Amino acid sequence: MSSNATTRAGVPSASRTLTSSTIGSVIEWYDFTIYGTAAALIFNQLFFSNISPAAGTLAAFGTFAAGFIARPLGGFVAGHYGDRLGRKATLVMTLTLMGAATTLIGLLPTYQQIGILAPALLVLLRLVQGFAVGGEWGGAVLMAVEHAPDGKRGRYGAWPQTGVSAGLLLGTGVFSLVSLLPEPQLISWGWRIPFLVSIVLALVGLYIRFRITESESFVAATESGGPSRRPLVEVLRTHPKQILIAIGVRFAEGGNYYVFTVFILTYITQQLDLPRQAGLTGVMLAAALNIAALPLWGALSDRVGRRPVFIGGALFMAAYAWPFFWLIDTRSPALIALALAIALAVPHGAVFAPIAAFYTELFEPRVRYSGVSIGYQMGSVLLGGFTPLLATSLILWSDGASWSVAALVAAGALIAAASMFVAPETFRRSLAAPRNAPERRVGA
Repeated sequence: MSSNATTRAGVPSASRTLTSSTIGSVIEWYDFTIYGTAAALIFNQLFFSNISPAAGTLAAFGTFAAGFIARPLGGFVAGHYGDRLGRKATLVMTLTLMGAATTLIGLLPTYQQIGILAPALLVLLRLVQGFAVGGEWGGAVLMAVEHAPDGKRGRYGAWPQTGVSAGLLLGTGVFSLVSLLPEPQLISWGWRIPFLVSIVLALVGLYIRFRITESESFVAATESGGPSRRPLVEVLRTHPKQILIAIGVRFAEGGNYYVFTVFILTYITQQLDLPRQAGLTGVMLAAALNIAALPLWGALSDRVGRRPVFIGGALFMAAYAWPFFWLIDTRSPALIALALAIALAVPHGAVFAPIAAFYTELFEPRVRYSGVSIGYQMGSVLLGGFTPLLATSLILWSDGASWSVAALVAAGALIAAASMFVAPETFRRSLAAPRNAPERRVGA
């Protein structure tokens, strides 16, 4: 597409679309993050108070995993309609669902009030959250990358990726504030505040999203050959290798991110017997640094390619897994913050930033939303949702020893590095060309 800031009449500038994708992503991931934080810190007391604290934590992380089970379904549905009807309408749908589900969680009665119905409703709303975020990521990154000027797709794609850490920072910050309440007030009503804030954020996000239009890449594909009648079937039939690669590269960050940001909160409070604020402060600092680092890693991938940046980050993550826990196990708040800051800004930043552009470049326009969503969300359900649960189980199995979780982190990173090693380099591909056509090279 043209590198001009503004395209044809009626189509928003690349910067406006980038802003919309990023802010929408922040809101979606704020909602998703506050659930993970609550599951790590207090949901065992609110919805599973009839069982032991350790079993309650496992049950709370089980509901956390439920959201990831629904993510592929959300990705499939959003991919189908995103490739047939367009990115904008689909993104409006996902944001509406996420805001409604999160607000309703903040209104739920607890186990003490309505018994077993409370965790049942919690799981149901968590499934809706997962469905919504499953469709959100693909559309947000596609809108950013498809509008990007030539040679800047990695940088543009990295900005919606910052929404994950910005949502984490915002969600953790709000929870840190309400955690300052006396324990009885936090348990009785304070925990609801972060969830109820979601309705305001969702309205802001919807206002912004209604002001954008479709990317030229999607419009051109629709005008030239019409949308695919069955994009999910078509992408599975014509791009099986690309989907397997997309799933494989997620092993570095898809699960390990939740070790660094969700499981670690439980580990710090329950295994190390430190105040919850020690973990929350460290995660907030790491998230802030990650926001700054992601666009830099994305820009680097525009210059040297997606593969070198990603593989280097994955190998660093594998090597860093044990030093990470050595620093955490010191029980020093400063060293805990340092460990988390390095984890998110360096290895996670390097493997997460290039993925948006890399995924977009793997698939042709008529099935791109479906391909991106399937690859990303299948990786999510296999990794993200079950990783805190698996990590907690490993800690119990190893009698509190952190080496077992470090091995889990390293194994995922090495699988991702191997997957990217067999992948093609895509950073000079034209987004408009079919994958079986000769590549038209663009400026880097």
